[in-house]
Amino acid sequence: MFSREFSRERKTPLAEWWWTVDRPLLAAFFALMGAGVIMSFAASPAVASRLGLSEWHFIVRHIFFLLPATIVMIMGSFLTPRMARQAALLVLAFGLIALAGTLLVGYEAKGSQRWIAVGGFSFQPIEFVKPAFAVISAWLISEKMRLQDVPGHSMTIMLLTIIVGILLLQPDIGQTALVVFTWAGLLFISGISWWLISLLGGLALAAITGAYFFFPHVTRRFDAFFNPETGDNYQVEKALQSLLEGGWFGLGPGEGVAKRSLPDAHADFVFSAAAGEFGILFCLVLVSLIAFIVVRSLLLAQQQTNLFARLAVSALAIQFGVQSAINLAVNLNLIPPKGMTLPFVSYGGTSMIAVAFGMGLLIGLTRRKPQETIPSGLPISRLTVRQEAL
Repeated sequence: MFSREFSRERKTPLAEWWWTVDRPLLAAFFALMGAGVIMSFAASPAVASRLGLSEWHFIVRHIFFLLPATIVMIMGSFLTPRMARQAALLVLAFGLIALAGTLLVGYEAKGSQRWIAVGGFSFQPIEFVKPAFAVISAWLISEKMRLQDVPGHSMTIMLLTIIVGILLLQPDIGQTALVVFTWAGLLFISGISWWLISLLGGLALAAITGAYFFFPHVTRRFDAFFNPETGDNYQVEKALQSLLEGGWFGLGPGEGVAKRSLPDAHADFVFSAAAGEFGILFCLVLVSLIAFIVVRSLLLAQQQTNLFARLAVSALAIQFGVQSAINLAVNLNLIPPKGMTLPFVSYGGTSMIAVAFGMGLLIGLTRRKPQETIPSGLPISRLTVRQEAL
């Protein structure tokens, strides 16, 4: 019966989805989720014990959130481009209201007022805003490219200003950088001029400099990064110790030493904790899996004749890749700590479900549509853009 539901001859929604979805990409996401569960078993028990909780506390919650995240991703992959835009618009509207609400009713954690508690659960609104903003910005820019009188760029700048303004008031510099980088990458793909790219780069450098002088916690992190003797680098030192102690093949499940005193071993520093137990080779496989997802998504984006789909998939892939890169760079002590999760791997229900929403839209927008695919590498400027009425 299962095989009949997925038969090419049956015109059911499930069969159509199965034969049009990019299965290597879908498999890569499930593999990453599986790796996250394995790494949760390695990193979470020590943190839970330190907090006086059951050793299974974070593991159970990680799997608990993974189930709705999987459902959200699969449901998102069924959406047509029009439905994807509508879903992103609803999520963006809700996310912006909740994001503004953090300034009024949010609670502070790690020096930033970025969380809202509802019915025993807490969530971080910016996690949902990020993928929704990427998709809506792609739509506005694609409309601007199709119809010159549409103020697409102005509207994305307005949205960006609102989001960045609220994030700076929290403050949350890491998420601000990710949102701005996604937007800048989208503009670059859409074909803006090099002088504007240079201007954006200069503004970004000025923003980082301003953050250093005006936000005390940013100042402390940068000072501690460039001069470790001036600040508290306990967590970073323990993360590096965990990375190095496992060698190429790791000490074995449950045998890591440094992770036992690493405060965020289950969240921001899960990569370091896993390295101690499973080794550098395991971590290289994980990085390769993330790189495969990003590269394949960008290649699939290049095959879309629909301009909105091409831009949206590219923006979501960039966002996924940059967020992963920031987390890995923090674990390797290449940049100051940012409080950024590793998608589908770090503990965090909000992040997991929000990433699943964005990746579900990405999978849906890259489903095969024979009449809308083109050879990879054809530049946007040569596309005959047809905004579908789906």
